[in-house]
Amino acid sequence: MPTVFSHIAVPIVARMGLGKRVVPASMLLVGMLAAIVPDFDGIPRLLGVRFDGLLGHRGFTHSIGFAMAFGLCGLFFARRWGKSPWKAWLWVFACTFSHSLLDACTTGGFGVPLLWPFSSVRFSLPWAFIEISPISLQRFFSGRGAAVFRNELVTVWLPLLSAGMLMGIGRQLGKREK
Repeated sequence: MPTVFSHIAVPIVARMGLGKRVVPASMLLVGMLAAIVPDFDGIPRLLGVRFDGLLGHRGFTHSIGFAMAFGLCGLFFARRWGKSPWKAWLWVFACTFSHSLLDACTTGGFGVPLLWPFSSVRFSLPWAFIEISPISLQRFFSGRGAAVFRNELVTVWLPLLSAGMLMGIGRQLGKREK
């Protein structure tokens, strides 16, 4: 799995590209939380509870079904954000599902059930370019953790930041033409 730092890259860069008016600060914060929520499935394991299959890590919380359901949280915030319920749902859904897509691009693991509840087949995307992150804090703050972080800077952050900057430039050029 990518680190939490790279999971939050998607909402950060989306705000960068769409602008502060489209994605206000509270919307960004909810999007960042939504981007890491799928990994809360690891909490039972930390407490000594062993779950396997769809209830375990990289189980149903890493699926389109979960992202669609969790997207409903956006409805609670729609008025506060000044967005239609549809746009608020879409924001939370997209941020949540981005987690699953990034996890499907990792070099390790056994895939994610992207299409659950329609199918429990686990997918790993054919371009596995994100190094699997160490889970323990000791291993995370080691040479291996530093290598993973460097990999994510190049494979996740650089492309996303480039896309966000291009979107921002396009948005600014569009304003000038009006």
